[in-house]
Amino acid sequence: MVAHRRKVLGGGLPELRERLADAGVTQPLWYEVPRSRKAPRRVRRALADGAERVLIWGGDGMVQRCADVLAGTGVSAAILPAGTANLLATNLGIPTDLEEAVRIALHGECKPLDLGRVNGEHFAVMAGAGFDASMIADTDRGLKDRIGKLAYVWTGLRHIDDRAVGVRVEVDGEEWFTGKTTCVLIGNVGEITGGIRAFPDARPDDGRLQVGVTTAEGALEWARTMGRMAVDRSDRSPFVQVTAGRRIRVRFDQRLRFELDGGARDRKRTLKAKVVPGALLICHPPRE
Repeated sequence: MVAHRRKVLGGGLPELRERLADAGVTQPLWYEVPRSRKAPRRVRRALADGAERVLIWGGDGMVQRCADVLAGTGVSAAILPAGTANLLATNLGIPTDLEEAVRIALHGECKPLDLGRVNGEHFAVMAGAGFDASMIADTDRGLKDRIGKLAYVWTGLRHIDDRAVGVRVEVDGEEWFTGKTTCVLIGNVGEITGGIRAFPDARPDDGRLQVGVTTAEGALEWARTMGRMAVDRSDRSPFVQVTAGRRIRVRFDQRLRFELDGGARDRKRTLKAKVVPGALLICHPPRE
């Protein structure tokens, strides 16, 4: 058990211990961390101690940090979605109900999941630069704890008027997009915050990554873009272009902050991404 102690689901970690004990798991390897960046060290220790399954308590950032270590090990992972957005759990059908999440963690069907890898680090949901990354980087942690997903909306409104930057995107060695953009997303799954399907054709087991660029600027164009994403396919918006591939190279005309699964990273001018097929074994809801 690797848990972000500041995250809450159901009755919290005390209830989790009770439910695990009721299921016969009385002495699990147990590690708690104050922030997700501390998790990789605990996961490595768990692997060294012979862990066969790692239960991850937290949000997408916590899952990403753990998955980066577990990739390619053959040790299975299970998500207990105690974070703010829980996008990977949502896409896999894992509910924010502690009892059911524990049932899936212990008795779910383990399947291989593709991961993306950007600049040497794995991700499970998506990587982004521009508007997306600025919104995540500037969201106050205390505000996120108080109002949850709305904190991203509040912060995003402050970046509506961010200017577009020049970018060149190559997909599988071929130039795909050159021009100005306000946001670049590289996705492994389809659904993002608010139930919006940014990548309607995405599947986390098809051996490909989706890539999208947005040219929307200003409140009106962003409103049209998000509205189209909410009710239709994102690629039908005049401000969005989407494709898919195995290797993606993005070069900006200036250094931009980027994000992995909701976690902010340092500014880079180039993002090199590739899909890692079947890199992570992860528990899905059992078949009825």
